[in-house]
Amino acid sequence: MQAVSDHEAWSVGGFPLLFLWLALMGAAALLLWPLIIPIAVIGVLFASGFTIIQPNEARVVTFFGRYVGTLRKNGFLYTVPFSSKTRVPLKLINFVTDHLKVNDRNGNPIEIGAVVVWRVTDAAQASFNIDDYKTFVANQSDIAIRTLAAHYPYDSESETSLRGNIDEVAAQLQTMLQGKLAVAGIHVEETRLSHLAYASEIAGAMLKRQQAVAIFQARRYMVENALAIIDEVMVHFDKQEGVEISDDKKADLINSLLVVMTSEKESNPVINVGR
Repeated sequence: MQAVSDHEAWSVGGFPLLFLWLALMGAAALLLWPLIIPIAVIGVLFASGFTIIQPNEARVVTFFGRYVGTLRKNGFLYTVPFSSKTRVPLKLINFVTDHLKVNDRNGNPIEIGAVVVWRVTDAAQASFNIDDYKTFVANQSDIAIRTLAAHYPYDSESETSLRGNIDEVAAQLQTMLQGKLAVAGIHVEETRLSHLAYASEIAGAMLKRQQAVAIFQARRYMVENALAIIDEVMVHFDKQEGVEISDDKKADLINSLLVVMTSEKESNPVINVGR
């Protein structure tokens, strides 16, 4: 494949040449009126070099199939006549992918989607290196998202996951996409996951699993803190002079404190006042 990249095309300000063209056409019409038809044809062909370029826009100029350069300066310009001038926007484009159904690294079916913000930086590459650069971006975005999802689990407490490391995953997606889109003269400004969920067929089961994990972690937290408090209580009684607690009483006290501090219901202590 022939490598093509941007370089500036020849151009001059369009208004001086427009006034000159009008003057020459007027003079020719008055002085050479029998040749008005060929003069008009030549004038129209000469006028084909005029073009208008908006801000954040480029025109790729080709002359009978040969690339002669890219116009980036906005305004009313005159360039190579008889040339084709293809418009290429240089603005930021916000592309939202569909919700793709893929498998994560653990084989769980998930739904994932992303937002890709990109722009054309090399109009010649975008025009000549690929067939349709917008379709190319869409297809490569889908491929990159599917590949990325297959390298990470949906959720994990011990390693990088799609759900727990959104910024890191987005940065990895941007790096992957930039490598694929560089050939088309496209720069990826930002990527961000816009949708992430378990597929409908396993969503219910995974929700129960997440709830079970959350309950287990909450109970573990409660038990660990309850044991720390009990240690402080035991140390307190050991330091008190004249207070001796047998091992059986310590076991009963520990059991009672654990029940009170880890129970989900309010405790109803029983106080033995004796007689």
